[in-house]
Amino acid sequence: MRSRYSIMERSHRRRDELSHADHHMTLVDLPKGAKIIGNKWVLRKNLNPDGSIAKYKARLVAKGFTQVSGVDYFDIYSSVCHYATIRILLALASIEYYTFYQMDVKTAFLNGDLTEEICMHQPEGFFIEDLKNKVCKLIMSLYGLKQAPKMWHEKFDTCVKDLSFKSSLSDKCLYVRTSANKVVIICLYVDDMLSLGTDQF
Repeated sequence: MRSRYSIMERSHRRRDELSHADHHMTLVDLPKGAKIIGNKWVLRKNLNPDGSIAKYKARLVAKGFTQVSGVDYFDIYSSVCHYATIRILLALASIEYYTFYQMDVKTAFLNGDLTEEICMHQPEGFFIEDLKNKVCKLIMSLYGLKQAPKMWHEKFDTCVKDLSFKSSLSDKCLYVRTSANKVVIICLYVDDMLSLGTDQF
């Protein structure tokens, strides 16, 4: 019974993940000369302190290792702040009694807008029989793509600047917004963020 429940639960998690990624792709005929990359499901179990299963997780991951530089992607990087920046922020929070938060963006790499044309096989277990000859054309980034971290940072950078944040000249992963005697600071480390500032902004 436990094994059957596990299979059913994993299937539900796959459907949930695919529903999140549904607007990231569209089914099309394979464009002439285009290369198809594969994908796979990464299944994990989150455990409670006593070793029991807390929940199942499923993530659709593109096989980015098959991408070709200069064709499927160009410049790539991950947004990583300097360690010195983190130490300074911790010291500043201590001195000024700033409110301090740390957070993880769970679906960060699914938010980037792709500029390259990338086609992918239909995910395992979710083939559409009448459309089995079609491929998934990616509109937004997906975990596993070489350019996913870069696309995420560009999207994040655009969004916070629209909210009147300014990036630091010494560290492009540090953003500051000030107003009168109030301040909010955000430090980005790939898909993790540190935020600190006055209690209310």
